[in-house]
Amino acid sequence: MLFKYRASDEEGKIIEGEGDFVNENAVLEFLKGKHLNPINLELVVTRTKIRTSLFGSSITITDQIFLTRYLALMLKVGTDIFKAIDILISDFGKPTVRSLLIEIRENLSKGQPFYSTFAKYPKIFSPVFTNLIRAGEASGNLEKVFEELSDSLEKQRDLSQRIKSALVYPILLVVASIGIVALLVTFAIPKMASLFEGNEMKMPAVTKMIFSFSKFLSHYGLYILIVVILFIIGLIMFYKLTLIGRRFFQRIAYKIPLVKNILTKMSYQRFAVTFGALMRAGLPILENLEITATTVGNEEMRQALLRIAHEGIIKGVTLGDAFRREEVFPQTIRTLVSIGEKAGQTEEVLHTLSTFYDGEIDSAVKSLVSIFEPLMLIIIGLVVGGIAMAVILPVYQFTTQLGGG
Repeated sequence: MLFKYRASDEEGKIIEGEGDFVNENAVLEFLKGKHLNPINLELVVTRTKIRTSLFGSSITITDQIFLTRYLALMLKVGTDIFKAIDILISDFGKPTVRSLLIEIRENLSKGQPFYSTFAKYPKIFSPVFTNLIRAGEASGNLEKVFEELSDSLEKQRDLSQRIKSALVYPILLVVASIGIVALLVTFAIPKMASLFEGNEMKMPAVTKMIFSFSKFLSHYGLYILIVVILFIIGLIMFYKLTLIGRRFFQRIAYKIPLVKNILTKMSYQRFAVTFGALMRAGLPILENLEITATTVGNEEMRQALLRIAHEGIIKGVTLGDAFRREEVFPQTIRTLVSIGEKAGQTEEVLHTLSTFYDGEIDSAVKSLVSIFEPLMLIIIGLVVGGIAMAVILPVYQFTTQLGGG
């Protein structure tokens, strides 16, 4: 941290300066070593803006995992929260995270609760993140809450990475296919078209169509590419920056059976992880359900959880009975929640469900990829084969005419 200091020497001369120190004590030790008497110390905060953008957050999920894991470790060994944050500020190289930590320290010094800083950035820190810290602060159990958060975030990141890894090959296949077809249509076919047209050959209708399309692309391809790129950026902005956009794409995704299967299982997994984590943190069941409803990413499930809270729990209905009414949840979840509640093992049941749906999501993604890959190869084969046939047909006709002549 950058500190400005004002001190006096043994003769009473005022000396001012600045330097990078771990904390105020380090500045005082430095001045003592120089035989200077401190008059004033000032922390210079160079605040880097904490933001979210079209391309992601300035504080990533990996940053959040490191932050929560480190704080859990420091609290576990008995380190004071102020000292833990000071050490993190001095060790963390990323400006946005340092800025967040400095803001947390300032707010704590003013008597504000720990969670309040995170609550200011809802696009970076989820309601679960903020409310778990709030519950941990209230119960004096921040250490366990930070452990819970780091484990939960790590599972979330691992799941996201597994899905991305599974989709890498299909995406490369699509990009390569588009590239091959674009090269054929833009460069190879126009040369062949000029050759055939120069000989005034009579060409099949399909060949004429492909040659005309190729000419059109060679003249206007760049403009079309720019329009397509702008359209894709517009769609991404529509999805990332608006609630209507997210709901629109969700409705489309849920109309594709295999994609719907994956998204539904992801919602079940998020429900089990979030509900279990908030329960272990000691949040009241009503508040727990309301927060969990905001995280599932499925409108029907969100409404069901709110009904369980407001039409069930609030009226004295047991958790198990309230869940049994909601058919949006599969029989497995409804039955296990009911059994877990009766046995006093709801947290363990939710942990089991989250692990189960982790595996189910992996299987569903692999099934989607196993269907998508051969389908893409067939489509590529048909497109390239069609283009090849369109070129070969006039060549065959030409050689036949020569042979007949």
